[in-house]
Amino acid sequence: MNKLSGRNFIDLDDFTREEILLILQTTRDLKLEVKRGHFHPYLQHKALGCIFDQPSTRTRISFELGMQQLGGYVTYLKPGEIHLGKKESIYDTAKVLSRYFDAIMIRWNDYNEMKQLADAADVPVINGMTEKNHPCQALADIYTMMEYYDDIIGKKVVFFGDRTQPAHSLGVICSKLGLNFVHCCPKKYAILSDYSEIFERNNRISGGTYRHTADIVEACTGAHMVYTDVWWWIGQEEEEAERRKLFAPYQVTAELLTRCDKNVIFEHCLPAMRGVEVTDAVMDGPHAVIYDQAENRMHTEKALMVLLMS
Repeated sequence: MNKLSGRNFIDLDDFTREEILLILQTTRDLKLEVKRGHFHPYLQHKALGCIFDQPSTRTRISFELGMQQLGGYVTYLKPGEIHLGKKESIYDTAKVLSRYFDAIMIRWNDYNEMKQLADAADVPVINGMTEKNHPCQALADIYTMMEYYDDIIGKKVVFFGDRTQPAHSLGVICSKLGLNFVHCCPKKYAILSDYSEIFERNNRISGGTYRHTADIVEACTGAHMVYTDVWWWIGQEEEEAERRKLFAPYQVTAELLTRCDKNVIFEHCLPAMRGVEVTDAVMDGPHAVIYDQAENRMHTEKALMVLLMS
């Protein structure tokens, strides 16, 4: 029996270790089918609505193409195209869209408004990213790691840089699955208690660990995955000079990777500012799995949609 059918996918913390592993195992099966040229219409004639409040590359393409490969239909609702929360209440929009679609994916820069939509909708709602978290990205991050390591339990994952949405969600999934998660950056930008407390609670069950450190050598030693993200984003442009200065020592370089496990992999959620948070030598080097990671957004999201919508 599929225990995920009909559920929302808003926070990874809402799911058990076993449920997350089910999504990842289903990902493996669906990706293998694609590689063999098989496209089974698991969601034939199902419809997905995709709401965006800003342009997107990977999120839009992975959900649209993934749904099409599953035999379903997709409607792209671009920024400003619907009246969500402006000329029409979030509640009414959710109820109307639930009559048209079998699921809704929303990439929205207000977590609380997205939650309101999910609470009011009568179909599953998938979090495509908010200002707080990026759970779909974390599924792809960990699935990619699973493709390179036979067993990820106890592996060390290090995130360099600001407490971004991918950092939050990566920390949550690591704590659910028993990995050792390290956030390395100046103390000012360390992950706050609203997420670190979630990590610690989950780690007491999974056996994983979490710590923050500003010490780059300590963070790198024995690391199996190194991850970074942009140092500033939309709305933080005025902080660029300060952030460049404070984060400069935490740039991911080829030299930094030599301090890690010999089989270390490098991940980045993209888009990347080459030469800022990471060098070209790393992005284009033998440890980088960034394009596998980007492709796996589609495969993990396909698994998620099949489980939620079937």
